[in-house]
Amino acid sequence: MSELSVEHLLGIKYLKPNDIDVIFKTADHFKEVINRPIKKVPSLRDITIANLFFENSTRTKLSFELAEKRLSADVINFSAGQSSVKKGETLIDTVNNILAMKVDIVVMRHGNVGAGVFLSKHVDAKIINAGDGTHEHPTQALLDSYSIREKLGSVKGKKIVIVGDILHSRVALSNIFALQLQGAKVKVCGPTTLIPKHIASLGVEVETNLKKALEWCDVANVLRVQHERMDIKYFPSTREYTQLFGINQDILDNLGKKIVIMHPGPINRGVEITSDVADSNDSIILNQVENGVAVRMAVIYLLAQQIKR
Repeated sequence: MSELSVEHLLGIKYLKPNDIDVIFKTADHFKEVINRPIKKVPSLRDITIANLFFENSTRTKLSFELAEKRLSADVINFSAGQSSVKKGETLIDTVNNILAMKVDIVVMRHGNVGAGVFLSKHVDAKIINAGDGTHEHPTQALLDSYSIREKLGSVKGKKIVIVGDILHSRVALSNIFALQLQGAKVKVCGPTTLIPKHIASLGVEVETNLKKALEWCDVANVLRVQHERMDIKYFPSTREYTQLFGINQDILDNLGKKIVIMHPGPINRGVEITSDVADSNDSIILNQVENGVAVRMAVIYLLAQQIKR
């Protein structure tokens, strides 16, 4: 298998198009593995991986842990809520203490933008960014693109609209980078208060009319409103947001064409998307979850190949 051009997975913006091809080809192999009766391979029996989650996570943490165990790695789970971080220990001290246990790869989610980049410059381990603040979430973007490729055959030339809270979403930024790297056309749609001011500088068009956005696109990637990152009100009410930007089956039926529906989760059913849409044949939300394990297996495996013993 080919190698990645990067030593860590810190963000999509550091990748080259060939890196995505390598990850996807490797993920194809691991997707076949996880659909076998015996879903485990001994690839990383001598590798120890620490999952450091300084922010709450359910799906991403479980997906990484399952990917690691499918590769037969030894896994350490670290939760900041029950750690010395609460007592004032610095990030570097925390990680260095974990690395003293001979950890090879660190998967980290942190509330501060650039935490993974900072860590990569100070510790001797492979770093995988599992989300840093409102900045990037590279493995989510990779699994989203992989799922589009699986459904539509290719990402190149496809029209993707990202709908919802773009301002607070690390998923949106990573997706924009990943989709453009593969030759897709990208628009964002949501309330103007939830669209970053300088988004046009990324080569992304803004559409504030949901119906027009859906008529344009091949794929709609729907994001939830991240109330936990908001310190002010960005729209009058949840009800009004749903009326203007919520996707329901009636809206899709009136498009006159089929589009693919995606969502990175967690879903606020009845707010940004209704249950009949989330559970419909046009939705690939559960495919995204399955593909997440294969893509994370691929990333971990490819970075582990660079570790010199």
